[in-house]
Amino acid sequence: MSKLFARFVNDESGATAIEYGLIAALIALAIMVGAGAVGNSIGSKFNDIADELK
Repeated sequence: MSKLFARFVNDESGATAIEYGLIAALIALAIMVGAGAVGNSIGSKFNDIADELK
């Protein structure tokens, strides 16, 4: 029984999967925030161009 418990305590494969999941979530969040900022910037530029053309 003690060998089973020691093997369970030393097993880090689940922790590694969780870490990779967190990293992927943070990267996805950064991409969404960046894309939103770029989209707002481009929209503002198009509005400025439209105002100049009027």
